[in-house]
Amino acid sequence: MTTANRILVVDDEPAIRRLLRTALERVGHAVSEAGNAADALAVLATDRPQVVLLDLGLPDRDGLELVPLMRARSDATILVVSARDATDLKVAALDLGAADYITKPFDTDELLARVRAALRHRLVSGGGRTSVRAGPILIDLLDRRVLRGDVAVHLTPKEYEVLTELARYPGRVVTHAHLLRTVWPHETDGQVGYLRVVVRNLRGKLEADPSAPTLIVNELGVGYRLMGSD
Repeated sequence: MTTANRILVVDDEPAIRRLLRTALERVGHAVSEAGNAADALAVLATDRPQVVLLDLGLPDRDGLELVPLMRARSDATILVVSARDATDLKVAALDLGAADYITKPFDTDELLARVRAALRHRLVSGGGRTSVRAGPILIDLLDRRVLRGDVAVHLTPKEYEVLTELARYPGRVVTHAHLLRTVWPHETDGQVGYLRVVVRNLRGKLEADPSAPTLIVNELGVGYRLMGSD
């Protein structure tokens, strides 16, 4: 099972948003939309996208102003997609923190390739591995898949996020607080019960014997540890 990367498309033209949504969803991404700067900042906080495709010509605020604001509020990778093609504007966007600058009109296949490159760079530059193995389970962090042998394991988005957060620190304890803050930043009010339900479900899908887990082990009162990883 592949769990979608989250992409936020910020553009005041509905036709462009529809085009990008169709192209991105076709290759498995989950897409959120915003038609102005205010909505973009709100969606950034609630949907926590990995990548933002940002137009500069927004009705309520210049897109250039959004780049540092988004960088301060999120670790999303920002790709500017704009009809403005002046070199000084491109330099300014990159200096402010955008990772790439794509000029309209764009080739859809090229834009998808830029998104793939951005996602790959996020993973590698974060010091993470592209895959982690825990016993018979392979967690493919690049393609966002979980396999038992050659068989794909179906996980819900929350299950996948908890598992991959554990996989980023293989063999180390990841605290309840860290998992709640990362996976449920606006939803749980620190309630560990949400996390316990997801871990119980994960064990049911991944462990040979969920009642005696050997892959996702509990550190009493502290957190969880992913074991058997290479």
